[in-house]
Amino acid sequence: MLKKIILSVFAFIFCLNINVKADEGMWLPLLVGRLNMVDMQKMGCKLTAEEIYSVNHSSIKDAIVSINNGMCTGEIISGEGLLLTNHHCGYNYIQNHSTVDKDYLANGFWAMDKNEELRNDKLSVSFLISIEDVSGKILPYLTDDMSETKRAAIVDSLSAIIQNKAKEGTTYDAKVLSFFEGNEYYLFVTETYKDVRLVGAPPKSIGNFGGETDNWMWPRHTCDFSLFRVYMSPDGSPAEYSKKNIPLKPKHYLPISLKGVKKNDFAMVLGYPGTSDRFITSYGVKVALEKYNPSIVKIREKRLAIMAEDMKTSAEINIAYAYKYATTANYYKYYIGQSEQLEKLGVYNKKLAIEQAFTTWCNSNVVTKQKYGSVLPEIEQAYQTIGKYTVPYIYYWQAIRGGIELISYANTFEELYKQLKSTTPDEEATNKLTQSLTYAAKLYFKNYNLETDKKICKAMVEMFNCNVAKEFYPDIYSVIEKKYKNNISLYVEDVYSKSIFASKDKVLEFLVRPDYKKLDKDLGYQAMVSCYTKSKEIVDLYNKSKQELTKATRLFVKGIMEMNKNKVYYPNANSTQRLSYGKITDYYSVNTKTKYDCFTTFDQMISKVDTTNPEFIIPNKLKQLYESKDFGKYATNNVMNLNFITNNDVTGGVSGAPVINGEGQLIGVVFDINWEAVSVPILFDETYQRAIAVDIRFVLFIVDKYAGASNIIKELNIIE
Repeated sequence: MLKKIILSVFAFIFCLNINVKADEGMWLPLLVGRLNMVDMQKMGCKLTAEEIYSVNHSSIKDAIVSINNGMCTGEIISGEGLLLTNHHCGYNYIQNHSTVDKDYLANGFWAMDKNEELRNDKLSVSFLISIEDVSGKILPYLTDDMSETKRAAIVDSLSAIIQNKAKEGTTYDAKVLSFFEGNEYYLFVTETYKDVRLVGAPPKSIGNFGGETDNWMWPRHTCDFSLFRVYMSPDGSPAEYSKKNIPLKPKHYLPISLKGVKKNDFAMVLGYPGTSDRFITSYGVKVALEKYNPSIVKIREKRLAIMAEDMKTSAEINIAYAYKYATTANYYKYYIGQSEQLEKLGVYNKKLAIEQAFTTWCNSNVVTKQKYGSVLPEIEQAYQTIGKYTVPYIYYWQAIRGGIELISYANTFEELYKQLKSTTPDEEATNKLTQSLTYAAKLYFKNYNLETDKKICKAMVEMFNCNVAKEFYPDIYSVIEKKYKNNISLYVEDVYSKSIFASKDKVLEFLVRPDYKKLDKDLGYQAMVSCYTKSKEIVDLYNKSKQELTKATRLFVKGIMEMNKNKVYYPNANSTQRLSYGKITDYYSVNTKTKYDCFTTFDQMISKVDTTNPEFIIPNKLKQLYESKDFGKYATNNVMNLNFITNNDVTGGVSGAPVINGEGQLIGVVFDINWEAVSVPILFDETYQRAIAVDIRFVLFIVDKYAGASNIIKELNIIE
């Protein structure tokens, strides 16, 4: 699954393929008219650049949304704000609404009218209003010999002026972002809606058919989608949830094609790819292969094993940990594959070749040598320092802060602690924090199992102890050594039996009469403070090294672009809206030495059903629809296409993005990439890397024939 998890702190895990192909690139929609339209039209696109991106008129970009600041992508498909995205993008919200009695994960959910749609806290969507190149307002004030601290201060100051001007008198957000590692700057103006309600979702057995076995693989047979609706205030502006809100009236929504697709058809994807860095050097690839990826895999493997074991014990725990398990498993498998593909593709050696060419070019004349000659040695030195902190950083991030729920939950009380301990406490602020934490506690403990978290805590503290150098230990290890005689199990048992953060009742009792002294004495809060304090120290050390890497990388990118003046470059992904274009096409796998077709079918899904394996079981009703061949208008010659692949350049964050044909009509929804493509943030190759999409006709078949949600079908603009 391509869902964007917050795994981009170290940008060094990605790299660049210098030779840009027609299908390669995640392009800024603003520049498509100048850079890409000729190629796109040759491939079958019948749209104009203005129909794709326009500030003055309705265009396709107005139908594409960023979900939760780039977690996923979605698209508006009706004039009443109906939003289509992936099932795995909506998974957290479907799970939050699920109980043992109403298990929407297992059974699906369908609102048969708008009154049945379900509210979702902390779910928002953002629409792109405009993009503007503001490089000319920032770069003249910067120099290459300027310190990174001074440079950042100037950029921040100028960006604030630009952003404030763009937002003035509107409900918009505005953000200036750097591109090409600080060699260009663009202003993005967006508008965010926070009332987004669940409309429909198939059972997990349909939306995630094949489970982790098929994840990141082709062929796939998964109908990975869910439906939401965006609401606005009666005056048309964004608003928090309210019963008075009305469905969004979008500037544009995507018509849906039932014409079907065939090999070599044009395919365009607009979405919000999360992070890439295709200019990385061999030094970054080495750190990724030797330290970064193996550490993540090792930690997540242990956490998954513990969760899986406990999830078997009860339906309640299974529901509570369903989302946690899915998100952990997703990128556990991803990093295994990424390392494998980096090795198979020989990326390290490819990067060395680029660096050798760069060095030869630098040394070709005095000017370039003086300007760029020290860049690669500086990058090498920065990575040596970064490499020193990589393992402890990942263990703090993945094992402690991201692995032990008690510790991360205790951290949410930090602001309240500061208010309570303040010499001039703000009573109003304290009351608001207390109310917020009381509400959050009820949601948090719904998806929490003390014994599971305790087991994970023991495992993570032990793994940290075995894999991280002592100089990076938090001071709780001194407590474990002295008070508990190095018995980690005894220490953890004590924490979970005494800390308020292991019990909903204790937390709620504390919030009735909050007292910072109680937190000072709480073993869980003490552990959190210890781990977060040392973690911040590691991050600060890393950031110091990163500053040197940032400057050197900026000059390296500038030099690469200067060295290859005739090449057209696209910027790295950074959760801003991008367009990629390609074709529906099959491929020959370098891994299995097998040629794969570009389509899969309902027939093939049925042939994979295995009643002994929960990942390959489908609902009886779906079997009955298949046996009766009740496909409606969604089949071609009585064959139901299910998934297809394209050679579009996509990466994490594009989950849920639309696949659009040459006429601007929706033909599919991106939900994954193939195994060869798990290195795509590092390297793109149209020969074997593929984006995987669910055919929109199968989505409509599920909504119409399986769910019987004719109310949803009636909303859509379906082109037959």
